[in-house]
Amino acid sequence: MLQRHLRAACAAAAAAGALLVAGLSGSASAQPSTSPVLPTAAETLRTADTSPALLGALQRDLGLDRRQAQRRLANEAEAGSVAGRLRAGLGEDFAGAWVRGAESDTLTVATTDPADVPAIRARGADAVVVDHSLAELDAAKARVDRAAAHRVTTASPVWYVDVRSNTLVVQAIRADAARSLLAAARVDASLARIVKSAEHPRPLYDLRGGDAYYIDNSSRCSIGFPVTRDTQQGFATAGHCGRAGSSTTGSNRVAQGTFQASVFPGNDMAWVAAGANWTATPYVNGSGVQVAGSAQAPVGSSVCRSGSTTGWHCGTVQQLNTSVTYQEGTVTGVTRTSVCAEPGDSGGSFISGSQAQGVTSGGSGNCTSGGTTFFQPVNPILQSYGLTLKTTGSGPGDPGDPGDPGDPGGTWSAGTVYQAGDTVTYGGASYRCLQGHQAQPGWEPPNTPALWQRV
Repeated sequence: MLQRHLRAACAAAAAAGALLVAGLSGSASAQPSTSPVLPTAAETLRTADTSPALLGALQRDLGLDRRQAQRRLANEAEAGSVAGRLRAGLGEDFAGAWVRGAESDTLTVATTDPADVPAIRARGADAVVVDHSLAELDAAKARVDRAAAHRVTTASPVWYVDVRSNTLVVQAIRADAARSLLAAARVDASLARIVKSAEHPRPLYDLRGGDAYYIDNSSRCSIGFPVTRDTQQGFATAGHCGRAGSSTTGSNRVAQGTFQASVFPGNDMAWVAAGANWTATPYVNGSGVQVAGSAQAPVGSSVCRSGSTTGWHCGTVQQLNTSVTYQEGTVTGVTRTSVCAEPGDSGGSFISGSQAQGVTSGGSGNCTSGGTTFFQPVNPILQSYGLTLKTTGSGPGDPGDPGDPGDPGGTWSAGTVYQAGDTVTYGGASYRCLQGHQAQPGWEPPNTPALWQRV
């Protein structure tokens, strides 16, 4: 398993420190040998607590048995942590990371500098040397996003950074439309790849499913993730489902709440404040799936979706940082997946193991023939609206509420959404974020080496 390979590789690297560039050795090397054993990434992200319903969907959709599904989730958690440390250490050379294999037991990390290869391999990952850094590709995509704001892009509706091919991919119905968009964005041909596709992505709403809610007694969508804002309870969902002020009723037709804020297009995010008779819980779709956090899964990871029309379906994360054009306009910053979905599933939960990933936006195809689905990542929703994800409780080593006499102080704060590369202080030490997530009690930097690296 990946965990075994990574631990062995890290032990070997510690004995041959010359292989490591600055920043890749992790926080463990800075701690005395008497330090307590810290949780693994799989333990921090609680992959062992994955519900039978989600495991069953993984087995069905990815062709796994139960043990393979469990190992895959554990491997993906460890891979995310290792990839985060390598990203921090490689700096501007970093060109992306992804997992592969039925059990996600192989992590590949790309770099633009051949000299980084020994350090990547010392971490238990495969190394690939490529021409373009992730920062360069992200900058090219940002230029396309800006150009698309002034053009009709329905003939070239999807574009994304594909780390596996080290290119900016434009998915187009007509190749000439993709070429015109790239020319308008002044993106060099060496950075881009055009993929012809007949897909016409559209938002997924208006049909009733099992865990539906109604908007203004008319259209139907799916609840995403329960949240709180101070004492107010509610849920995150897709922006195209309703506008600020729209009222909602539950699947039982009982008055439920009101849309407080909504963005679509541009992004596809919204949140609904629920009435006093509705309680936010850390569960998805009544199936026993429990949400423990919001750590972002790497490319290639398994991901499952719960929606009111089609229930549970699973696939893999294909690309992060994707832009997609619907009839209503372009949405940026979504994640592209191989999971199927159908109208009515919009707004529903995307989850990897126990970690919330996002809310269903739109896509193409269906759950009979298969398809592509995009989700709006949940962390930007939480950050934009000041929401706190409802989770199953504190992780290991909860030191108590801020302000307690034993509070060690620092800039780290529970409830804050952190992105990879952000730095904080805690207990007199500095830490760098390895994976995007919303901080929660028990996930303090010294206790979660899967999420934070001491610097």
